Amino acid sequence: MKRIVLNDHGPLKSFLFFVALTFISVYAFAQVTEKPFIKLTVPVKEENNVAASQQFLVGSTCKTCSLMINGERVKVYATGAFAYELNLVEGDSAFTMVAISGEGKSVSKRIHFLYAVPKPSEPVKEFGIESIRTFPEGDLLLLPGDKIEFRVKAFPGKNVRLFNNIPLYELPLTETKGMPGIYQGRYEVKNTDSFFNFKMPVMIIDSGGQVLQKETTSLFSMMSPLASDIALTKGRLAHLEYGLGDDRLGGAKIGYIDSLIPLKIIGKVGTHYKIQLAKTRTAYIPDELVTLAPKGTFAPASLTGKWRVYGDSAYDYVNVELFSRLPYQSFQLMDPSRIVVDVFGASNNTNWITQLENAKEISSVNYEQLADDIFRINIQLRHQQHWGHQVFYRGNTLVIKIKRQPADLSLNKLTIAVDAGHGGTNIGAVGPTGIAEKTLTLALSLKLQRLLEKEGAKVIMTRTTEKFFDNKERILFYRDSLPDLLLSIHLNSSADPIRTSGTATFYRYPGFRALNAAIYDQLLSLGLKEYGNNSSFNFMLNSPTEYPNVLIETLFLSNPEEEMKMLDEGFQQKMAEGIVQGIKVFLKGCR
Repeated sequence: MKRIVLNDHGPLKSFLFFVALTFISVYAFAQVTEKPFIKLTVPVKEENNVAASQQFLVGSTCKTCSLMINGERVKVYATGAFAYELNLVEGDSAFTMVAISGEGKSVSKRIHFLYAVPKPSEPVKEFGIESIRTFPEGDLLLLPGDKIEFRVKAFPGKNVRLFNNIPLYELPLTETKGMPGIYQGRYEVKNTDSFFNFKMPVMIIDSGGQVLQKETTSLFSMMSPLASDIALTKGRLAHLEYGLGDDRLGGAKIGYIDSLIPLKIIGKVGTHYKIQLAKTRTAYIPDELVTLAPKGTFAPASLTGKWRVYGDSAYDYVNVELFSRLPYQSFQLMDPSRIVVDVFGASNNTNWITQLENAKEISSVNYEQLADDIFRINIQLRHQQHWGHQVFYRGNTLVIKIKRQPADLSLNKLTIAVDAGHGGTNIGAVGPTGIAEKTLTLALSLKLQRLLEKEGAKVIMTRTTEKFFDNKERILFYRDSLPDLLLSIHLNSSADPIRTSGTATFYRYPGFRALNAAIYDQLLSLGLKEYGNNSSFNFMLNSPTEYPNVLIETLFLSNPEEEMKMLDEGFQQKMAEGIVQGIKVFLKGCR
């Protein structure tokens, strides 16, 4: 038997040729015999009632299949994904999808859309009331002097009145887009009102004295004089909101505040207490974040006492003595770099400020009495870049803790937090092929972890496996571990899978813009489309002030071309490298 040896080129070449030929044959056979299929992610049902003409068919088929929709060939990406736009006509439309494999095998799927153009709003044609809207919306807890606005749609040209005979006035057609019968007015709560879980009646009266009545769906209650009007914040994530936002991110946050802070209640809208911060400032707080104080608890107010400004090995501190805990708001300013804290209910009684030499980041502090009950603390920083601050109480002393710029801005001296978005039961967005956002955020985050650790950085990961973490858990985890930077990794999604695309970064505070801009520029250098470096974002992971943070919406998973990029391990690696390079550019700018 003749041995095959390295210098016996004839037999070896024949053997290698045989192996290669076998591999190619098996691969080609597998490609040719790939079974055709059609899997839709949009829509999920075969029968669809819709109210818009623009619709999409989004999904996947086999990678080597061709796809026809009503006889028209549709682009199939290398992943098997496709996205096809429909412009429906009114009525029933059917679409037959046919996927054909390389050897001619086929499968089909039929989708129906029933498109009904929304009927234009019509005037009320019979004597009566069609609808009542109140502003603010929802159940209300009220005090004398509060105002409830009403907008009523009813039979035109009649006498419409509220409870206690308060008239509503029919608006001119120029203010209602030509719709008659729109009545508007306001009810001001009186000292004599005493309703509880009361549905406010609205009456329509004709010239003959006929009366019809309809009640609001919202419930109205007066605050009892026997009930407490002071709420105490509780937990580690109590926060104030500017207003009653109703988008998916909720009301815009003023900021997080410490626990056991008394707040003056002046009403309630739905599940949110309305709070009087100062004579000219109100806010809202979810009822789950407070407990009611005993009746007789004083409204929050205090004089300011002595100040102390000092530092330790990593932080500077501003301590302001108060008689009681008060609500506050902090924000960042640039050019020059400053931290500002407004304390609500405080009046100046400070006679001196002691500043020690061991405070390294704070160059100076001063104050302003903006109003009788709004006291402003101004803190000037030595560096342009904000590295984070935290406001809390130690007893009744207000503490502002300011992180110094690291002495060594090398990556191997920093702690970087990498937050893989979603996870476990929270799958996030879904791409045309059915891939979940949680899977791709984890894959990219693990690559980021390896690259950062290779640079010598300490890396803290929210998750390294397929596990669920609530955003509140994430915030508390990073509040305790205090990274130097936080990178939150996500993918975007849109109802339009064809035209909407691009990479984006999101931040809330202006002091963290530089980090976002540096990473965003590096992602654009990969040839990605621009979706913006977005500020004032109300996402929970952007809300901490303790460390610079960035939400990276890498690409649109809903877009087949961008999904294809994100499924490519090589592209994931390039994106991770771009993010790391962006951090380096940011750090270089800080020097």
